[in-house]
Amino acid sequence: MAFATRHFVRAASSTAATAAAKKLIVKHVTVIGGGLMGAGIAQVAAASGHTVVLVDQSDEILKKSTKGIEESLKRVTKKKFADKPEAGAEFIEKTLKNLTTSTDAVAVVHSTDLVIEAIVENQEIKNELFKRLDKFAPEHTIFASNTSSLQITQLANSTTRQDRFGGLHFFNPVPMMKLVEVIKTPMTSQKTFESLVDFSKAVGKSPVSCKDTPGFIVNRLLVPYMMEAVRLFERGDASKEDIDVAMKLGAGYPMGPFELLDYVGLDTSKYIIDGWHSLEPNNPLFAPSPLLNKLVEEKKLGKKTGEGFYKYK
Repeated sequence: MAFATRHFVRAASSTAATAAAKKLIVKHVTVIGGGLMGAGIAQVAAASGHTVVLVDQSDEILKKSTKGIEESLKRVTKKKFADKPEAGAEFIEKTLKNLTTSTDAVAVVHSTDLVIEAIVENQEIKNELFKRLDKFAPEHTIFASNTSSLQITQLANSTTRQDRFGGLHFFNPVPMMKLVEVIKTPMTSQKTFESLVDFSKAVGKSPVSCKDTPGFIVNRLLVPYMMEAVRLFERGDASKEDIDVAMKLGAGYPMGPFELLDYVGLDTSKYIIDGWHSLEPNNPLFAPSPLLNKLVEEKKLGKKTGEGFYKYK
């Protein structure tokens, strides 16, 4: 009897472990947001064999997103399958077959394993989205945000699945950049965290883990560095041109801080630093910049508007 009991317990434990293991395998992914980041995430997920639904507000946006993905895939295949054009064409075809689009997030989350949000960096809008999707997504579904500046914990608190919520911060351009920051809040379960790490590896990325601290790893170091460059310029200690040259030739950086600010977008940088300043107003690293504020107010946002710290034609 004891043997039978032990055998039953082992069998039951094995079955439970197998069921738990199956839940960790992400097969179906829903990406919310058809911009550069969302489309890039959808592309690498589809290219690695996942079934992907890309969601945005209009068919027009999604058509643009799909076209961008197709063009990106062609660039990838030129390098990856330089000597095998037929294999490249097959790769593109398989990837696109794994990808569909929708304007109805609620309708598609009912069968997904992972929801990745990549919409506008606005706490209220993101919270509302997650709160709505939480009502319709299956119990096992993991929610993740691609936010670069907002606290994952606050986003998770808009749902009832705080243990199945984490951060997946990809970098632009997603198909080229190998890094993903996997963010674990105090409420994120170990199983959820491991699932997000495994998914990151499955899409060909190198994941690093970080607690839910402002800016995570990369932006926590990068944004204060760029802001200190602005302060150096504001004080008249050096010109922006010389600061950029110094960091490229002296530190080996591919871009100087002002070039990078213009590339990222001055409005994005201002939004990030303002958010961090509200969280930690006494932290000098997060102090706002009068010059940055002035340029944003004048709509000089960087390369995307034709002028930021530099002029572009």
